[in-house]
Amino acid sequence: MRARLLILSSAVAMLGWGAVLPYQYAYAASARGWGGLVAAAASTLFSVGALVAAPVGGRLADRVDPVAVAVLAKLAAAVAMAALVAADAPATFLFGMFAFGLGVTAAMPAQSVLALRWTGDADRRRVFAWVFTAGSLGMAIGAFVAGYLVDLDRPDGMTGAFLTAAAGFALSGLLIAVAGHRAPAPTAYDLGDDPARPLGGLHALRAIWAVPALRWTAVVTVTLALGFYAQFESGLPAYALTSLDVAERTVGLAAAVNCVVIIALQMVVVRLTAGHSGAGLLMIVGGIWTLSWVLLSAALFTPAVAGAVFVTSFAVFAVGETMYAPILNPLTASLAPEGMVGTTLGVFTAVQTGASALGPLVAGVLLGAGMTGGFLGLHLLISLGAIVAAARLRAVIRRPAETGAVPEPEVLTLAA
Repeated sequence: MRARLLILSSAVAMLGWGAVLPYQYAYAASARGWGGLVAAAASTLFSVGALVAAPVGGRLADRVDPVAVAVLAKLAAAVAMAALVAADAPATFLFGMFAFGLGVTAAMPAQSVLALRWTGDADRRRVFAWVFTAGSLGMAIGAFVAGYLVDLDRPDGMTGAFLTAAAGFALSGLLIAVAGHRAPAPTAYDLGDDPARPLGGLHALRAIWAVPALRWTAVVTVTLALGFYAQFESGLPAYALTSLDVAERTVGLAAAVNCVVIIALQMVVVRLTAGHSGAGLLMIVGGIWTLSWVLLSAALFTPAVAGAVFVTSFAVFAVGETMYAPILNPLTASLAPEGMVGTTLGVFTAVQTGASALGPLVAGVLLGAGMTGGFLGLHLLISLGAIVAAARLRAVIRRPAETGAVPEPEVLTLAA
């Protein structure tokens, strides 16, 4: 029951975020008349807040009750989002987005720790898959509903979306609080925290970096993030609109198809891949990313069907996502130093966020300079690099005696 509430919490939170995400840039730039620089800075400050909050939230999840960490972080996100209703100047809007980034991301490592605590090894991938699927579904519903709430011709045209998002994060926190107060479920896992381990961030980073498998996991995380997630919201739509000359509705259709494929295939893929090496499956994800970029490149030379190929590439990306989401966090947690599961997840969330934040910059420079071939070629190379990194990770994990890594399947020591 706890895991079900956690899954529902993810859906509700992302419903709120989905109500804001597709419209925030146009709201700041046009509806409020603050210009593209402020709109871009808002996204950047959200990422900065995320980079700051992820390691802190992860470390707190190791030291105190992760339920409290997740709930307080979500409430902070709700307050920040509600405050955007009253943000009538660029400075207050930017501060609100920064605070929102802090709240949203501080909750993520704590949520992952709870998912690990509240599930057994046999169900772990399935639960992470459901959390991801629920989040995707919530975001899609939020974006759809917000389409009837948002009016970008008025300065207050996003009030309904902001309040919806605030309510979503507040309800998400409430659901986690309810789950956390239920009678503890029997578990064979102990999340053992080491109170003697210092809080110092530098110590934590050194301990994490000392594990060879985690170093390769970091490379996999960065390359897979750069290979798709960093370009999902900006680079790929910009490529479609400027280089492929497809209609705006085609970009929206591609995003919708991506969500639908994830929802349709997620549980099927989890069943088909059960018992397979996590690192090996991440190699397949890198291969799927590569195939998607090949399709995107082909669209450039087939203008008559460029829109269809673009939509198809998003469907192919989604197949990879159904493997990526259930695997990466459990695998990372299984390799974490003792008593540092939350800290490790927080650091890797920050790594992924930082890599994703580079996406708009890379796309802006390359596509803005007319270097479409460079944009496509770079991401093909990054995706191929992800395959190589995942192969190295698999080889390192297979040498546990030499590296200190935990052999797969991902068996954790989790402290209650």
